[in-house]
Amino acid sequence: MTAEDRAGGAQDGGLHRGLGLADAVLIGLGAMLGAGIFTALAPAAHAAGSGLLLGLAVAAVVAYCNATSSARLAARYPASGGTYVYGRERLGEFWGYLAGWAFVVGKTASCAAMALTAGLYVWPEYAHAVAVGAVLVLTAVNYAGIQKSAGLTRVVVGIVLAVLAAVVVAAFGSGAADTGQLRLGTDISVTGVLEAAGLLFFAFAGYARIATLGEEVRDPARTIPRAVPIALAVTLGTYTLVAVAALTVLGPARLAAAAAPLSELVRAAGAGWLEPVVRAGAAVAALGALLALILGVSRTTLAMARDRHLPHALAAVHPRFAVPHRAEIAVGVLVAAVAATADIRAAIGFSSFGVLLYYAVANASAATLTRAENRPPRAIPVLGFTGCLVLAFTLPPTSVFAGAVVVAAGALFYGVRRAVSGRRSA
Repeated sequence: MTAEDRAGGAQDGGLHRGLGLADAVLIGLGAMLGAGIFTALAPAAHAAGSGLLLGLAVAAVVAYCNATSSARLAARYPASGGTYVYGRERLGEFWGYLAGWAFVVGKTASCAAMALTAGLYVWPEYAHAVAVGAVLVLTAVNYAGIQKSAGLTRVVVGIVLAVLAAVVVAAFGSGAADTGQLRLGTDISVTGVLEAAGLLFFAFAGYARIATLGEEVRDPARTIPRAVPIALAVTLGTYTLVAVAALTVLGPARLAAAAAPLSELVRAAGAGWLEPVVRAGAAVAALGALLALILGVSRTTLAMARDRHLPHALAAVHPRFAVPHRAEIAVGVLVAAVAATADIRAAIGFSSFGVLLYYAVANASAATLTRAENRPPRAIPVLGFTGCLVLAFTLPPTSVFAGAVVVAAGALFYGVRRAVSGRRSA
């Protein structure tokens, strides 16, 4: 199969192109919007203190560079797999494999974190059991077809936006809001701001779902470059409003100590009646993000299985539902296993490390595009590549160590597999 065939999905068993611009934007919003802001604000405030908004700004700049690079590449290679495909086509097979491996392991941790978020808000005493149940139900939804997933995502995004809007209005309308809390204090450091940016990046990374669905989007060369920045802009605006509301009402120290920051926020704002709504919104946001995340991981798994970097049986596409059903089942089982045992904060750090490496490969790939291939301004992939590596290695040391070990294991597996294949060929 040629590179052009792989890029365009022109092969037997290809996926159905049924998603328009609004669908692509909503799937990106479903992956980004809501769940990250419910979980990542507190650890980010713990790292950055009064520099939380600086960390959010740094994460947004890196996310913009990554989004721009990914959108240009997705228009050039509109196939399932995202940066796995881009790295393979632009940098070589190993770099594509490494990106795919980092994405699959990183986003598996993201899926587990989102499932656990739902569990902690719905039934804290049995959070792991609820998380496993959520993974199994949403895997079944994805199995039924991409259009059903997109339809459910519309509902989720609407609910989450309404809940976050209510939180912001309650905060700014209360007498507890103090804009003096936004001033930078002596508690900030460059390392702390960068660590916070790496943790907050966890909440921005969902725009990759749009790129990994490239084989299911109508007119991808036009749709994807438009959908990615729209989804990112809406998410950034929402996160900024919520972060400012949390800082003005709670202050950096109280925000850092909060187990459920937005629940604490509405209580402090004198709107305790909103707390059950916030808890429900957090659960819905987490489930919406989980739905979109499973979509992205299963599509990257499909692409890697097509090239036999993963078991080729996972490349099967369901004849009726036109989805990679075996890949979705495998991903669902793996995520359920992680959700049954993982700690949510460790999952966030591990996920950020893997996904930042994934986007480093995306930016390196975008830098090789020519003007005829709609290359972004050179500074964008350079800044994105540098930012990804800096943020990845300023995450908490345990996250960096665990992520580096798993990525190295994937690289070792690739080398062993190539050596065995070479001997068999000889």
